[in-house]
Amino acid sequence: MKKTRLDVETFFEEWRSDEGDLRGMNPHAAARMLFDIVLINEFEHALLRLKAEDCVWGPVHTSVGQEAVAAGVVAALRRSDKMVATYRAHHEFLAKALQFVLPEDWDPANEPLPPAGQEVLGRTLAEIMGLSTGYCSGRGGSMHLRFAEAGFLGSNPIVGGGIPLATGAAFAEKFRGTGNVVVCFFGDGATNIGSFHEACNLAGLWDLPLVCFIENNAYSVATPLRQACAIEDLYARAASYGMKGYRVDGNDVVGIHGLVSDVSRDIRAGGGPCIIEAICYRRYHHAGDQPGSAFGYRTREEEVRSKEREVISVFPRALTEAGILTEKQVGKIWDLVRTGIERAVDACTVSGTPRTVRADLWPGLDTVERGLRSNGTEWQGVTFSERSDFASFAPLRYSNAISQVTGRWLEKDGETVVLGEDIANFGGGAYGATKGLAARFPGRVLNTPIAEAGFTGLALGMAMSGMRPVVEIMFPDFALVAADQMFNQIGKARHMYGNTTDLPLVVRTRVAIGCGYGGQHSMDPVGLYSLFPGWRIVAPSDSFDYIGLFNSAMRSNDPVLIIEHHSLYGKDFPVPTSNLDFFIPFGKARVVAEGSDVTLLVYGSLVGRSEQLLPKFAADGISVEIIDLRTLDLPGIDYESIGRSLGKTGALVIAEEAAASQSIGSAISASIMERFFEYLDAPVTRVASLDIPLPVSRVLERETMISDERIFRTTAAVAKRRRS
Repeated sequence: MKKTRLDVETFFEEWRSDEGDLRGMNPHAAARMLFDIVLINEFEHALLRLKAEDCVWGPVHTSVGQEAVAAGVVAALRRSDKMVATYRAHHEFLAKALQFVLPEDWDPANEPLPPAGQEVLGRTLAEIMGLSTGYCSGRGGSMHLRFAEAGFLGSNPIVGGGIPLATGAAFAEKFRGTGNVVVCFFGDGATNIGSFHEACNLAGLWDLPLVCFIENNAYSVATPLRQACAIEDLYARAASYGMKGYRVDGNDVVGIHGLVSDVSRDIRAGGGPCIIEAICYRRYHHAGDQPGSAFGYRTREEEVRSKEREVISVFPRALTEAGILTEKQVGKIWDLVRTGIERAVDACTVSGTPRTVRADLWPGLDTVERGLRSNGTEWQGVTFSERSDFASFAPLRYSNAISQVTGRWLEKDGETVVLGEDIANFGGGAYGATKGLAARFPGRVLNTPIAEAGFTGLALGMAMSGMRPVVEIMFPDFALVAADQMFNQIGKARHMYGNTTDLPLVVRTRVAIGCGYGGQHSMDPVGLYSLFPGWRIVAPSDSFDYIGLFNSAMRSNDPVLIIEHHSLYGKDFPVPTSNLDFFIPFGKARVVAEGSDVTLLVYGSLVGRSEQLLPKFAADGISVEIIDLRTLDLPGIDYESIGRSLGKTGALVIAEEAAASQSIGSAISASIMERFFEYLDAPVTRVASLDIPLPVSRVLERETMISDERIFRTTAAVAKRRRS
């Protein structure tokens, strides 16, 4: 057997500062980094004291022991560079916010803290305490910090959850040619999460200006690294994604600063993304002020050795011994920090034993729903249309409506980018929905790897950066692969970050019920997405509605799911002649056929199927009013139109092709009972597909799916019951 050892191209470096690097430091830069280190340490301990006095609600994950990372990294970045971090991010947030607001020439060793710096301390503390004066109005608290103007795009408490977002932000910076770098912080545990690998692959594939910064504190909560990861050199994972890998001591603030300065220059020059692993140690347990040894997973001796190496002790002494700062200057910095933090605490609390939260700073209870969705300003100046507004029509295939209106947005919005699997192949994707677009718009219709979590999270970062991405999820079931990014991130981001970000993001997906694809490719996703009120959901039933609803989705500052049905793709429908720019409003249903005996609520492919049943209903003497819901997110259901119809018919059937447990009929039914009980002459009736995964067998699949006959029989029975 012939064996040949393969050499794999890799780039790994370990950076470590020496005495010469320290002595070569600019005294002003050294003072600013020391200020950050001392401030972070003192701020975190003030938080722990407030937590002990019940002034902080929820967990407090302190960064004591990791101060050098924030100080060294931020000192190496431009103010315009961006950052994303984890739930343990107070240190990075404070350093980036202060870098943004403080003058570059401010000297903490000789000058008082400017008012803008004091404001950062007060607002950061207020946010962590859940107060209205915080950066997210108290919505985010300790784990969801955001200060977009300073470049801090968000901290994220889902392990690895922020890495795709940061990758999307890096995409936006490269797309715009800003020269900015995005630094994403996460812990050692995140390197075992799928989103890390998917996002890193995208960053490496597209050469994005991203620094993936691992704060390796050796423990994922209480599980040591050696029990959680097959390798201990986490920087080595860079080789898998064509990146450079670096390691540095997490207490070596001079080394961290030098390394990040070097890699950021390299990235700005087109060197591509990298991974940095900083060997850190958190002084306290995962959350709170107890040491890890109190829980038995670390020894007291290990903690003592680590504390002796902490930057809060080592760096000030090194600066004075090297003659860079005097002991008096170091003392002034400490006094400055303590005074600033004391003022911040006093601004948020009432002194006493114990301290209490200032009652006037709690958010007003009337604000609790504010920011769940856009305030609607994007619709100013928009005129909405219906079919009756147009004089001439021409036939257009449903799939061509998708590609043509998408192309229209690519024409008129230079920051619209389309992402998805195979969408630039076959001349228009697997189903023709992006027909001709890749050739017309090179670099803006992008094939992605098979990595739904990665590219949907990337789209979130793009949207939070102000771009307008369109994402194709090839089959709705694949949203479950990206569930964290779809629902924990996209669905919650606006409200979670205190209404400080828009989310202009569109997700398209094709329902393949009735194609023989089986149980894992045949989902109707409406029920899943409707569980998360941040999403808007629309289901165009023909080409006219597709164009109008797509335009509204693209104009919207909220995330929108567009549900397409395979059975419509090959059909022609009339659309206005030479017009791809009209809008259909969200939350407005369409009365497809008027009737007086029973109201039939449908959407998507069932609209046309129900219309075809009208002659059969008429032959049976039944007058059916068919309503196409069009908008399917529960807050957007058009109850006004439903109520108006029920005022005539007194009876209602909700028909869906989704499996019963994945339908929204039960939620709509409950709301109708509450709103219109006095109109009802019979109970609301639901009819859906059988509550099982779709079989591949043609005959079993047909038996599982809702049939026209079931729709007819159910609707006719309700109409006749109402008459009796």
